[in-house]
Amino acid sequence: MQFQSILILTGAGISAESGVDTFRDVGGIWSKVRLEDVATPEGFARDPAMVHDFYNQRRAGLAGVKPNPAHHALARLEREFSGSVTVVTQNIDDLHERAGSRGVIHMHGELAKALCARCGTRGPSPDQLSTELACRQCGSLAGMRPDVVWFGEMPYHMDMIYDRLAAADLFVSIGTSGAVYPAAGFVEDARANGSRTLELNLEPSAGTMLFSEARHGPASRLVPDFVDELLARR
Repeated sequence: MQFQSILILTGAGISAESGVDTFRDVGGIWSKVRLEDVATPEGFARDPAMVHDFYNQRRAGLAGVKPNPAHHALARLEREFSGSVTVVTQNIDDLHERAGSRGVIHMHGELAKALCARCGTRGPSPDQLSTELACRQCGSLAGMRPDVVWFGEMPYHMDMIYDRLAAADLFVSIGTSGAVYPAAGFVEDARANGSRTLELNLEPSAGTMLFSEARHGPASRLVPDFVDELLARR
């Protein structure tokens, strides 16, 4: 079957093989810190210094990791596929971009960016965010925060994502738990639109049975194999 428009959703599983800490897995970040303390607006209001320290550590950790073969394969697909390829990621790292993907949609924000909670200005983040950093636009102190989506906040770019999903004839979910909405509902939306659906995951996700096809194993093996198959059909 020839496809014209592909939407790919990636989650923590694709970056875990590069050494990026996951959040929900056994031994993941949420087993070590309370998400209410570091991933909610209320937590930031209570103790912004602790929140900044948490994300500063995450940001520093990214400097020591590199894209893996799964990231590079998706960048290759974008370059060589004759139709449209959209990568939507739940990850806040920049490994897709470092591998060469362009126009990645970060629905949960980006660790490399900062947001002013007072005026909404966003831009590149310094290596170390702190309560002493003033917003370059409004000048307020203590308003700068990581530009990531916290619990209770709306994911970014949802209108664009649903438009791309409606146009896709192939939806691929890579390295996701299938448990976090709204992304967990994308497979049902894709099916309703008549799209072919494929799961590539280390193990069956919560929504595996909803996919037309599911393949399980390391993303660094499954994704390059999938891209090779797809490009061989040209």
